[in-house]
Amino acid sequence: EYSAKFEALCVFSPHYNTVEAEEDKCVKFESGLRPDIKQLIGFSEIRDFPTLMTKARICDEDGKAKSSYYKAMNDRKGKGQDRGKPYDNTGKGNGNGNGRRKQGNGQCYKCGARGHMSY
Repeated sequence: EYSAKFEALCVFSPHYNTVEAEEDKCVKFESGLRPDIKQLIGFSEIRDFPTLMTKARICDEDGKAKSSYYKAMNDRKGKGQDRGKPYDNTGKGNGNGNGRRKQGNGQCYKCGARGHMSY
């Protein structure tokens, strides 16, 4: 969207439509990019406008794909969060019907030591 709008507005600026102004056009385009995209491609100092637009589009698509991936991973992790903890006395998911879980041999389920229970 930004690329299309930028090119549409460049029509009204004769300066940006010259071969000599290609570098200026690239710098101006970069300055309007989102910070995450600007950070990824800014160090490359691309001064060919079509290449710069393509790289910016690729960075945007990659960022969206990465965001979707991590969102899906977080959603998948969140589904198992409602299981009871090993020493939970609420009776959630323990299957023995009396609201208590077996505590095994009195060892902490995290570190294996006796004398305390990890929550």
